[in-house]
Amino acid sequence: MDRNKRTTVVVIIAVLLAAVASLGMYRVVAARPAVESSAPRTVDVVVAQRPLPLGTRVTRDHVKLAKWPADTQVTGAFAKVDEVLDRGLIATVAENEPLTAVKLAPVEAGAGLPPSIPQGMRAVSVKVNEVIGVAGFVVPGTRVDVMATLSNRQAQQDSVTRVVVSNVQVLTAGTRYDQENAKDGKPIPSTVVTLLVSPEDGERIALAASEGQIMLTLRNPLDTSQTTTAGTRTTALLGQPSVAAPSARRAARVSPPAKPVEPEPAAAPAPKSYTVEAIRGAKRSEETVR
Repeated sequence: MDRNKRTTVVVIIAVLLAAVASLGMYRVVAARPAVESSAPRTVDVVVAQRPLPLGTRVTRDHVKLAKWPADTQVTGAFAKVDEVLDRGLIATVAENEPLTAVKLAPVEAGAGLPPSIPQGMRAVSVKVNEVIGVAGFVVPGTRVDVMATLSNRQAQQDSVTRVVVSNVQVLTAGTRYDQENAKDGKPIPSTVVTLLVSPEDGERIALAASEGQIMLTLRNPLDTSQTTTAGTRTTALLGQPSVAAPSARRAARVSPPAKPVEPEPAAAPAPKSYTVEAIRGAKRSEETVR
């Protein structure tokens, strides 16, 4: 077989092998199931168009419908706008956040602050200034301790400061205008702070506010332990006894002044004495002369 024939045979064999390989690959690819390339399935969810503060009565201008992945639906979300209209918010809602049943007051419960108060609890408002309100950082959702400073001047007792209510949640701070214009984490200048307390704690705060001055202390929300202190008195702060000093002062005011003691006259000095030896004849004697 000459050279040309051998070359032709090699080329034909190579072409046949390539055709067989291509046919086998085609059959393997054709046997694989087709992959669906359709878009993920979504559902309609009612979300907030802008940040909504606590107590807002929801209207159509506050909400909108948004597409939400069907595989990651939010528990308690609403699919229709009519289901959330005229219901009050009992928690703040961020922009584009879905409205859920746990953040809305029941139907016909109204709006504002009352629907956000749990059963058995009360909302009490206290007057504060920039210092009492921890420089404006007492914002809704934070937790505080309430300290009271009391003094009884008529009974001549020293002042005492003590925590009267511990771990209290702040419902609102300032006016509604302040809350709507304040951003998260920013100070809110306010003159009134509303606290969520039990009826007994509300009585303690009311008595402390009427009898003395109250102060709010900001605490870490993860710290849920109760604050138990013995209180601090003025005398203890200055390092003085708190009982003996007032009694001593009262005794000094009641007791009459003591009369001056006259000094006793000094005794006259004793006269000096001399001893004289006398000799009379054969007798010798000593006599004392003054």
